[in-house]
Amino acid sequence: MAFVTVRKRTLIIILSVVIAIVAVVATAAAVITAARADNGITIVIDAGHGGIDGGVVGVKTGTKESDINLSISNYLMKYFKDAGYNVVMTRNDSGAAMSGLKYNKREDMRARRDVVERAAPDLVISVHCNSYPQGSVNGAQAFYSSGASVGKQYAEVLQSYFNDTLNSKPRSAAVGDYYILNCTEYPSVLCECGFLSNAQEEAKLTTASYQEKVAYTIFSAVNSVFYDKA
Repeated sequence: MAFVTVRKRTLIIILSVVIAIVAVVATAAAVITAARADNGITIVIDAGHGGIDGGVVGVKTGTKESDINLSISNYLMKYFKDAGYNVVMTRNDSGAAMSGLKYNKREDMRARRDVVERAAPDLVISVHCNSYPQGSVNGAQAFYSSGASVGKQYAEVLQSYFNDTLNSKPRSAAVGDYYILNCTEYPSVLCECGFLSNAQEEAKLTTASYQEKVAYTIFSAVNSVFYDKA
C-alpha cells in the first residue's frame, strides 16, 4: 500500500513538472508570437492584373501573368507576415481588385489605389512579369517613379538582389511610368519578375519553387532596407 502511495506521489510530481514545462514553453511561444505579430511596418502587395485581364502570357505554355503574379505575391505575403510585418493585398484571388460584374481597367486601378490609401503603407510592392518581342531578353527588374528618392532606394536594393540571385546578366533599376507607382504619395516599387516571352525564364516562372525563390528574393531585399533603418 505504501508503495502504491509513493508511486502515485511520484506520478503527480512528474505530471506537475511536465505541466510546468509546457506552460513555460507556451508562454515563451506566446511572447515570440506577440513580438512577431506587428513590427509597426505595413506593406501593400499588389499582384498585377487579375480577372479577365490576364496580362502577358507565356510563350510556350500560355500561362497567364496574373496567375504567376498572384502566386509570387502569396509567397511574399507569407514571408513578410512571418517576419512581423502587417501585410495588405490589393487582391487575394484570381479575380480583379475591383468589385462588380463588369470589368473596367480604370476602375480596377482605382480600386488598387484605394487599397493603398486606406492602408497608408510604408511600402507598396507591385508584382508583375514582363514580355518583349525579342525572345532572348530575360531577367528580373525593379522600377520606381521619377523623382521618388525612397522608391529609388528600394528599387536599387531590389535590383542588386535580383542580379545576385535571379539574373544571368545584371540589369539596372529604372524609372517606370506605371499607375501604381504614381497614384499615391506612398513609397512604391514595381517588380518585373522575369520575361514570359523568354522560353527558359517562362519555364522557371511557372514552377512553384521558382515563384517562391522570387518572393524570398524580394522579401530579403526589402527587409534588408528596413533592418538597416532600425
